[in-house]
Amino acid sequence: MLDRDPLTERIIGAAIEVRRTLGPGLLESAYEECVCQELSAGGLDFKRQVMLPIVYKGMTVEPDFRADLIVENEVLLELKEVEKLMAVHEAQILTYLKLSEIGKVC
Repeated sequence: MLDRDPLTERIIGAAIEVRRTLGPGLLESAYEECVCQELSAGGLDFKRQVMLPIVYKGMTVEPDFRADLIVENEVLLELKEVEKLMAVHEAQILTYLKLSEIGKVC
């Protein structure tokens, strides 16, 4: 198993707590709200629904790309309520990381 840093451990712990408490089947927005409550309770700083503009040939294009959460300006958190993660989900998060210039993902 990969070693995780303490910040990542706290974020994963918050997400696991929400999932254990609520169970499966809710909208991602419901999980997001509850994860935010857990992050706040843990004293973590975060931003919600962060716009991720695209710079194309020197011009900023602002499509509706939004990262669910950016925690402590270090970790991009994209919540998914799916049965199985697919390649498109991985591509999405890698693109969001590139656009946000943040180096960690969990």
